[in-house]
Amino acid sequence: MRRNFPTPLLFRLAVVVLMLSKPLFVSAQTDTIPDRYEVTNAQMLSFGATEILDTYLSPEKYSGTEVRYISHTTRETPGKLWSRQIIHQANFADVSDRSGDGNEMSGQYTFSYAVHYNWQLMGGRLRLKAGGLTDLNLGVIYNTRNQNNPAQMRLSMMLAPSGVAIYDFRVKRLKCSARYEVSVPLAGVMFSPNYGQSYYEIFSRGNYDHNVVPVTVFSAPSLRQMLSLDVRWKKTTLRVGYLGDFQQADVNQIKQHVYTHAFMLGVVRHFKTLHIR
Repeated sequence: MRRNFPTPLLFRLAVVVLMLSKPLFVSAQTDTIPDRYEVTNAQMLSFGATEILDTYLSPEKYSGTEVRYISHTTRETPGKLWSRQIIHQANFADVSDRSGDGNEMSGQYTFSYAVHYNWQLMGGRLRLKAGGLTDLNLGVIYNTRNQNNPAQMRLSMMLAPSGVAIYDFRVKRLKCSARYEVSVPLAGVMFSPNYGQSYYEIFSRGNYDHNVVPVTVFSAPSLRQMLSLDVRWKKTTLRVGYLGDFQQADVNQIKQHVYTHAFMLGVVRHFKTLHIR
């Protein structure tokens, strides 16, 4: 004769099975807990003076004002010696020549990706980072007076050693960090028309004339540096600083440079993320 278990007994057996399986379930979850990433993101605006020279457009130097947006992200893993850095920059400049009769407008986007090895000194108050950085630049300069060749495209990819120094200190109850960051491109490639060559010849007729040019620190000596101070009060971190961006090149008998000195102001966020494996 077939007998059925009473409902209370089935309920008790289910509770016992769940209690026995709970440690196994927790253990399985513990094995999949991911690494923790510490992320520092700064959103900044910079305002400053810039000087532009591009002899393809004009032998004159143009000077004026530049506005730049900077998104600066550093990603670190506690206990690891390597960190990554991603920087997005977008700038716009309105410049004029010495007489004030001619004007140029410039816009550029720069993406930078860096990998750094990290050291900690002075009990962790001083952090040093050194490594390599890749810069991808895309922009344009437009001369309002030119008719035949009114614009110059700026396209380049550069490889550069990069270094960062961060010093943490306190001023009474305020947590502060002084930061210096520098990169010097050593080699890369850039696009440039040849001397006297029009964009119509390049793109409509397909007349290639050494327009993709390998460059080195000798033909394109450049420097980008940032000096900043972070001040943290309660849950808000404010960053103020100086940006010096000096880009220049001499290729295909065309000289060009963009020299920028700017004041930076922004907000810094610190947060942690989990990577599910």
